[in-house]
Amino acid sequence: MSARLNRMLRQTAITAGLEASHVLSRLGAMSSARGRGAIFTLHHVRPHTPRLAEPNRHLEITPEFLELAILQLKSDGYRFVALDEIPAALTSSNTGQPFAAFTLDDGFRDNAEHALPVFERHGVPFTIFVARGFAERSHTLWWETLDELVNNTSRFTLADPSGGRTVFDIADRAAKIAAGDRIGATIGGPGESEAIAALDAAAVEADVDARMLADRLVMTPDELKAIATHPLASLGAHTVSHRALTFLDDATLAEELSFSADYVAALTGRRPTSFAYPYGDRRSVDARTTAAVSAAGFRLAVTTHPGVLREKSLETPMQFPRISLNGFYQNPRYVSALASGIPFARRG
Repeated sequence: MSARLNRMLRQTAITAGLEASHVLSRLGAMSSARGRGAIFTLHHVRPHTPRLAEPNRHLEITPEFLELAILQLKSDGYRFVALDEIPAALTSSNTGQPFAAFTLDDGFRDNAEHALPVFERHGVPFTIFVARGFAERSHTLWWETLDELVNNTSRFTLADPSGGRTVFDIADRAAKIAAGDRIGATIGGPGESEAIAALDAAAVEADVDARMLADRLVMTPDELKAIATHPLASLGAHTVSHRALTFLDDATLAEELSFSADYVAALTGRRPTSFAYPYGDRRSVDARTTAAVSAAGFRLAVTTHPGVLREKSLETPMQFPRISLNGFYQNPRYVSALASGIPFARRG
């Protein structure tokens, strides 16, 4: 089965599950699955520009959908809280009204250009998680490099750790999608820095400047300082390099956490209390890394493990779940379905 067909089947199954969960929620079934509230994850918020291959489509929603999502949550009775308010919200006696919090990873410029006006219109607080290396342009965003490379070239060569070189002929859409899937699956584990360096080198050979992508896409330190002064905004830490944390040694892990916290403190004048794990899954989240995050002084940390929050979530404040607003599923019904907790309860 081709990767493209497999993806289509998976998306169809997820859509069917979301539709079923929405119906169950509206019928009042599985009401205990909702929990006390939910944290939503965003990355890019911008008008959609169709591309032949879209390896990062799941990381992008439109401003219009963000507004519809907020309106849907309002209609469903949610109140909006800042991320730092969640521990208090989980122990509040106000058990009848669920809460929602919004977070945005990586510090993309469109968060200020397109997401902020939506949040302002509805008085919704939000937290942006800042990766120091992206803001300072010392590190590249490999998934953005990959997107640019497969869409804007028809042929490129990628070196591998064994010293070999693989030529990708990607003149048509199917080949571009396959190349994006194949390369994306090799990054985010052991040897991540070397894999990113190889991708950046392939991009340079193909006249794609990975460093310029950060300039185009990510807020500068001054822009981050400016948005941090907004009464609805807060900044959290997201490491320096955005590498998968479980593969780092203890000293490097500690540096990634402390240096990113220091950087946010320098931008805002106060040390951040919240942290978002790069990737947010088992590549970065295990017992050792969560202990290190706690030792670094963070009050709470968010993963990308899907789920809703309950009072017992306070037992693991370094592993709060989040719900992704995914570019493939931009329908307000699905926001209700996800917030209901039913999809996660049905998965066990």
